[in-house]
Amino acid sequence: MATLVGAVTTSHVPAIGRAIAKNQQADPYWKPFFDGYAPVHRWLEAEAKPDVVVVIYNDHGLNFFLDKMPTFAVGAAAEYRNADEGWGIPQVPAFTGEQDLSWHLIDSLVAEDFDLTTCQEMVVDHAFTLPMALLWPTQVWPVKVVPVCINTVQFPLPSAKRCYALGEAIGRAVRSWKADQRVMVLGTGGLSHQLDGQRAGFINKDFDLQFMESLLHDPRWATQYSIHELVEKAGTQGVELLMWLAARGALGESVRRVHQNYHIPISNTASGLMVMAPAC
Repeated sequence: MATLVGAVTTSHVPAIGRAIAKNQQADPYWKPFFDGYAPVHRWLEAEAKPDVVVVIYNDHGLNFFLDKMPTFAVGAAAEYRNADEGWGIPQVPAFTGEQDLSWHLIDSLVAEDFDLTTCQEMVVDHAFTLPMALLWPTQVWPVKVVPVCINTVQFPLPSAKRCYALGEAIGRAVRSWKADQRVMVLGTGGLSHQLDGQRAGFINKDFDLQFMESLLHDPRWATQYSIHELVEKAGTQGVELLMWLAARGALGESVRRVHQNYHIPISNTASGLMVMAPAC
């Protein structure tokens, strides 16, 4: 059976891609952010050693647009590429899909009454590519991938409770996959930020830190809030914390903190980073 080795949750703001492209990792503005990933690199190489990454992210219009917006979508392609989104972010090398796990995941989630869009062709945007580049800066991908996309763009959005349950179901599916593979979950997005409207630039540090701590000791804490309450607390785009909840749900009840970093601001976003592993 497959082994679920842990989860990484991280921000994905497009400005990260421009900083990487311009080699600004050591600039004073960016250094506290990029330095946070050095312990992650060591954990990936020495302890986690994943063969496959299930990437839980939100699409920003590159693959799905407002005319067709699934609540949950799972990629089942042999390969995933990115394309120009208008941010000036260079394309990265293609990702190899783990199709056997994709179909096992799809079958398992449908059997648990999740209604999915299954994508045998799929492009991935910065919410997918930038976290992968942060984890493997050489952009030589040593892992295969399975994309899982959650709608955080077009209302109605899935509730925090539903996204946590999705993560739990993903965890069960991974553990029942009959392959001698090490699987990691990557949840991307957030933390608190709002890009437009009267609260443009909104950051809620207290809520962010409370949310991060809750993932360790009370992972269902954020599920008490409705989507509108989460938007009020974290900002319109801060609702991307739904991907963090799903990633945490996959790990089961008890986890240990491997690493954590929080830095504000990156662009106009509160950037968060956590590495969690099963407690036993």
